[in-house]
Amino acid sequence: KHLSPIWHSRDANAVARYQVEPYVVAADIYGEAPHVGRGGWTWYTGSAGWMFRVAVESVLGFRMENGTSLTLDPRVPDDWNGYKIDYRTISGRTLYRINVSNPNRNALGVSSLFVDGESRPVIGRVARWDIVDDGVEHVIQVTLGS
Repeated sequence: KHLSPIWHSRDANAVARYQVEPYVVAADIYGEAPHVGRGGWTWYTGSAGWMFRVAVESVLGFRMENGTSLTLDPRVPDDWNGYKIDYRTISGRTLYRINVSNPNRNALGVSSLFVDGESRPVIGRVARWDIVDDGVEHVIQVTLGS
Protein backbone atom coordinates (compact mmCIF):
# COMPACT_ATOMS: atom_id res chain seq x y z
CA LYS A 1 0.00 0.00 0.00
CA HIS A 2 2.89 2.37 0.64
CA LEU A 3 3.90 2.24 -3.05
CA SER A 4 0.58 3.75 -4.07
CA PRO A 5 0.63 7.53 -4.33
CA ILE A 6 -2.86 7.69 -2.81
CA TRP A 7 -1.32 6.49 0.50
CA HIS A 8 0.23 9.94 0.81
CA SER A 9 -3.22 11.55 0.99
CA ARG A 10 -4.71 9.26 3.65
CA ASP A 11 -5.27 12.18 6.04
CA ALA A 12 -4.76 15.96 6.26
CA ASN A 13 -1.28 15.63 7.79
CA ALA A 14 -0.11 13.32 5.02
CA VAL A 15 -1.43 15.72 2.35
CA ALA A 16 0.36 18.67 3.99
CA ARG A 17 3.62 16.68 4.11
CA TYR A 18 3.49 15.17 0.58
CA GLN A 19 2.37 18.37 -1.25
CA VAL A 20 2.07 16.82 -4.72
CA GLU A 21 -0.68 15.11 -6.70
CA PRO A 22 -1.87 11.89 -5.02
CA TYR A 23 -2.83 10.33 -8.37
CA VAL A 24 0.63 10.20 -9.98
CA VAL A 25 3.85 8.48 -8.99
CA ALA A 26 6.53 10.73 -7.52
CA ALA A 27 10.09 9.91 -8.52
CA ASP A 28 11.43 11.25 -5.23
CA ILE A 29 10.29 11.44 -1.61
CA TYR A 30 12.56 13.85 0.24
CA GLY A 31 14.29 12.70 3.40
CA GLU A 32 16.08 15.90 4.44
CA ALA A 33 14.60 18.60 6.67
CA PRO A 34 12.63 20.74 6.16
CA HIS A 35 11.05 18.69 3.34
CA VAL A 36 10.87 15.17 4.87
CA GLY A 37 8.05 13.22 3.20
CA ARG A 38 7.49 15.73 0.41
CA GLY A 39 7.09 14.32 -3.09
CA GLY A 40 9.05 15.51 -6.07
CA TRP A 41 9.38 14.96 -9.79
CA THR A 42 5.77 13.92 -10.36
CA TRP A 43 4.59 12.86 -13.81
CA TYR A 44 7.96 11.20 -14.23
CA THR A 45 7.43 8.38 -16.74
CA GLY A 46 10.24 6.18 -15.43
CA SER A 47 8.74 5.81 -11.97
CA ALA A 48 5.24 5.35 -13.40
CA GLY A 49 6.58 2.59 -15.65
CA TRP A 50 8.12 0.77 -12.70
CA MET A 51 4.88 1.08 -10.70
CA PHE A 52 2.99 -0.41 -13.66
CA ARG A 53 5.45 -3.32 -13.85
CA VAL A 54 5.13 -4.01 -10.12
CA ALA A 55 1.34 -4.10 -10.42
CA VAL A 56 1.10 -6.20 -13.59
CA GLU A 57 4.09 -8.52 -13.22
CA SER A 58 4.62 -8.90 -9.48
CA VAL A 59 1.08 -8.62 -8.12
CA LEU A 60 -1.15 -9.85 -10.97
CA GLY A 61 1.66 -12.18 -12.10
CA PHE A 62 1.23 -11.55 -15.83
CA ARG A 63 4.37 -11.89 -17.98
CA MET A 64 5.55 -12.73 -21.46
CA GLU A 65 8.25 -15.39 -21.77
CA ASN A 66 10.69 -15.39 -24.68
CA GLY A 67 8.14 -13.58 -26.85
CA THR A 68 6.35 -16.90 -27.41
CA SER A 69 4.17 -17.55 -24.35
CA LEU A 70 2.22 -15.79 -21.63
CA THR A 71 2.32 -16.77 -17.97
CA LEU A 72 0.21 -16.02 -14.95
CA ASP A 73 1.75 -16.49 -11.49
CA PRO A 74 -0.23 -14.13 -9.23
CA ARG A 75 0.60 -12.84 -5.75
CA VAL A 76 -2.80 -11.39 -4.87
CA PRO A 77 -4.53 -11.36 -1.49
CA ASP A 78 -6.75 -14.33 -0.62
CA ASP A 79 -9.80 -12.07 -0.24
CA TRP A 80 -9.74 -10.93 -3.90
CA ASN A 81 -12.65 -12.41 -5.89
CA GLY A 82 -10.54 -12.30 -9.01
CA TYR A 83 -9.53 -9.91 -11.77
CA LYS A 84 -9.44 -9.52 -15.55
CA ILE A 85 -6.68 -8.62 -17.95
CA ASP A 86 -7.14 -7.78 -21.63
CA TYR A 87 -3.90 -8.31 -23.54
CA ARG A 88 -3.51 -7.45 -27.22
CA THR A 89 -0.59 -8.89 -29.18
CA ILE A 90 2.07 -6.55 -30.50
CA SER A 91 0.50 -6.61 -33.98
CA GLY A 92 -2.80 -5.49 -32.44
CA ARG A 93 -4.68 -8.23 -34.29
CA THR A 94 -5.27 -10.71 -31.47
CA LEU A 95 -6.92 -10.11 -28.11
CA TYR A 96 -6.53 -12.34 -25.06
CA ARG A 97 -9.31 -11.90 -22.49
CA ILE A 98 -7.90 -13.32 -19.27
CA ASN A 99 -10.34 -14.00 -16.43
CA VAL A 100 -8.88 -14.96 -13.06
CA SER A 101 -11.23 -16.26 -10.36
CA ASN A 102 -10.58 -17.09 -6.74
CA PRO A 103 -13.75 -18.92 -5.66
CA ASN A 104 -12.33 -20.48 -2.48
CA ARG A 105 -10.50 -17.35 -1.30
CA ASN A 106 -7.18 -19.14 -1.60
CA ALA A 107 -4.85 -17.30 -3.96
CA LEU A 108 -1.90 -19.63 -3.41
CA GLY A 109 -1.10 -20.41 -7.03
CA VAL A 110 -3.07 -21.49 -10.07
CA SER A 111 -5.22 -24.61 -9.80
CA SER A 112 -6.70 -24.72 -13.31
CA LEU A 113 -6.22 -23.20 -16.76
CA PHE A 114 -8.57 -23.22 -19.74
CA VAL A 115 -7.62 -21.72 -23.12
CA ASP A 116 -10.65 -21.21 -25.35
CA GLY A 117 -12.55 -23.78 -23.28
CA GLU A 118 -9.82 -26.44 -23.49
CA SER A 119 -8.15 -27.57 -20.27
CA ARG A 120 -4.39 -27.07 -20.17
CA PRO A 121 -1.87 -28.42 -17.64
CA VAL A 122 -0.71 -26.23 -14.78
CA ILE A 123 2.93 -26.83 -13.91
CA GLY A 124 4.34 -25.54 -10.64
CA ARG A 125 1.09 -23.67 -9.88
CA VAL A 126 1.79 -21.32 -12.83
CA ALA A 127 -0.52 -20.90 -15.86
CA ARG A 128 1.38 -20.88 -19.17
CA TRP A 129 0.08 -20.83 -22.75
CA ASP A 130 1.51 -20.10 -26.20
CA ILE A 131 0.87 -16.77 -27.90
CA VAL A 132 -0.97 -17.27 -31.17
CA ASP A 133 -1.28 -14.08 -33.23
CA ASP A 134 -4.13 -15.23 -35.45
CA GLY A 135 -6.50 -12.24 -35.36
CA VAL A 136 -8.97 -14.11 -33.14
CA GLU A 137 -10.17 -13.21 -29.65
CA HIS A 138 -9.05 -15.87 -27.15
CA VAL A 139 -10.60 -16.47 -23.73
CA ILE A 140 -8.31 -17.62 -20.91
CA GLN A 141 -9.91 -18.83 -17.68
CA VAL A 142 -7.63 -19.21 -14.68
CA THR A 143 -8.74 -20.43 -11.26
CA LEU A 144 -6.66 -19.83 -8.16
CA GLY A 145 -6.46 -22.07 -5.11
CA SER A 146 -5.21 -25.37 -3.91
